[in-house]
Amino acid sequence: MSKNILVIGASSGIGLSLAQQLVAENHHVWVASRRKPEVSASYLPLDITKPIENALDSLPEALHGVAYCPGTINLKPFHRLTEEEFLQDFQVNVMGAVRVLQAVFPRLRKEGGSVVLFSTVASALGMNFHSSIAIAKSAIEGLTKSLAAEWATYQIRVNAIAPSLTDTPLASKILTNDEKRETSGKRHPLGRVGKAEEVAELAHFLLSDKTAWITGQIIGIDGGMGSLKP
Repeated sequence: MSKNILVIGASSGIGLSLAQQLVAENHHVWVASRRKPEVSASYLPLDITKPIENALDSLPEALHGVAYCPGTINLKPFHRLTEEEFLQDFQVNVMGAVRVLQAVFPRLRKEGGSVVLFSTVASALGMNFHSSIAIAKSAIEGLTKSLAAEWATYQIRVNAIAPSLTDTPLASKILTNDEKRETSGKRHPLGRVGKAEEVAELAHFLLSDKTAWITGQIIGIDGGMGSLKP
């Protein structure tokens, strides 16, 4: 059955890969971002750091799924991070998700559905220079569990994916050359960084009816980094 699914942050990386996978499966897909992505889906211009206002008004009356994919990578020593940088990470990762989910809740509860949010392995595993993003993504994990409990009565499932470093445009400042890519890969038990399409496949799975009994979960996809030490 074709579903109505909204993907926030589909202009590149995991969000774009997810939107492409959903379109290929003949779902009705709406994508919302500042830049129009290269995918055959309905496009809604949206800056998630600002009030939603009427940006999502053209969505259908019922939504079966929402994936909130925006993220940030701001790796600095704690003492060098400014208050503005902490707030920016929180705006993009947390408040953007809050705004979107509050706006689409009436559409989600019509038939129940699935919400997929994104955390990071750094929320559970202490990592140097990750304090700002770890704070923001830890808030996402709390939001995931709280909403999963609150929205269960509407048959709305809420889960979060916690990836490690994934080869996306957002990570390009880290994966600048083959040497850095190899070094980053060796930090993972499986010996490499992730691919956008691999993380998107998990999000795709969580949006499907195959996961109809899964909610309130933080699911790691991190090459073993979060739980293994070979």
